Amino acid sequence: MRRPGSIMAVLVAVAGMGIGAIACAAAPAQMDAAALQGYAGKPWNKAALMNTTVELGRYRNVPVVAEFPCSDVCPQYTVRIIHYRLPPDVSCASVGGVEKKVLVPVAITVLPRTFCIPEPLVASGQYYAK
Repeated sequence: MRRPGSIMAVLVAVAGMGIGAIACAAAPAQMDAAALQGYAGKPWNKAALMNTTVELGRYRNVPVVAEFPCSDVCPQYTVRIIHYRLPPDVSCASVGGVEKKVLVPVAITVLPRTFCIPEPLVASGQYYAK
């Protein structure tokens, strides 16, 4: 014979597990240098990604994103920039990043903008792609 409280306990436990699973799934994954380089080495679709930002995960516990700005002639001039999304009041050097200026499409031209780049992508130049 079942106890009336036992069914409720199971439902609460299952609901709790579901909430935990959702919270875990939403947390950005930690990445290592190989994962960063692997993503940077993959082909990407300019038309599908233009004017978007994709959260890749965390490297050294700092969020990393791939930004796909485009401006005038899209999607032909879409570029990809992989960089840290630094929290306020955090310097690039303090997270082991390297500041790099890249050309970003703006209106009918391109302008230099400084980004904080994860160190594993600097030597290869994979942080910036046209």
